[in-house]
Amino acid sequence: MKTPDYWGIAGYPISHSLTPRLFAIVGEKLNLGEIKQLFLEAKSTEEFEQNISDLEGDLWISITSPLKHAIRDILKLPETTIANSINQLMRIEGEWFGADTDGYGFVAAAKYIGIDANNSVLKIRGGGSTARSIAAAWSDSGGQIIPIQGRRKLVNGPWGQSIVKDCKADIAVDLDAEPGGDIGQKINAKKLVSISYNEESSIDDFAIIMLVSQHLEAWRILFAEDKSKSLPSLEYVLEQLFD
Repeated sequence: MKTPDYWGIAGYPISHSLTPRLFAIVGEKLNLGEIKQLFLEAKSTEEFEQNISDLEGDLWISITSPLKHAIRDILKLPETTIANSINQLMRIEGEWFGADTDGYGFVAAAKYIGIDANNSVLKIRGGGSTARSIAAAWSDSGGQIIPIQGRRKLVNGPWGQSIVKDCKADIAVDLDAEPGGDIGQKINAKKLVSISYNEESSIDDFAIIMLVSQHLEAWRILFAEDKSKSLPSLEYVLEQLFD
């Protein structure tokens, strides 16, 4: 397994980000040694490119807003995700690779709190890249979806076969909510969750569980596919994060 020279987070705002800590927890569990941490503040892809221009060596970077949608075109990565966004980047020997783990992070977090996507109904407000990623993963996992009009409509996609009319939902999320832990609109469902966290968030918050879930998914499918069986559990990382 080839280890990077740097790992961390890129986007804005990121001062509250737990991602570099997550890299360290998983890396320590895999005995990867000391890796330099990155906090790359960037409000645009131009800023991102400028920030990495002087970084030599291999990089593992988690991408957050507002870069997820545009980063693929800038780095000339193939359109390999349904959501057309990338939240995980890896540069190895000058070549870039990307992945989208938001959707399956959401599915795993829902399962962790007792809601299996299979045969469960999700109400989702919004239509941006994260919404598309979650819709794709939820549908692929056997779930049903009720889209709610937000700033953007959830466009047609492979999740279309899973769209159902309004009914009692098992879980709901407002992806147009303000960042920083805001739950957003009150949506009628058995469980309303937020995927945004802040400094006051705790180990039991859905946003934290999803953050850890999608990070572990990134290790499984991108950073360390050959070590997937050795990765720590979701419970272990959560405990270490709040130790």
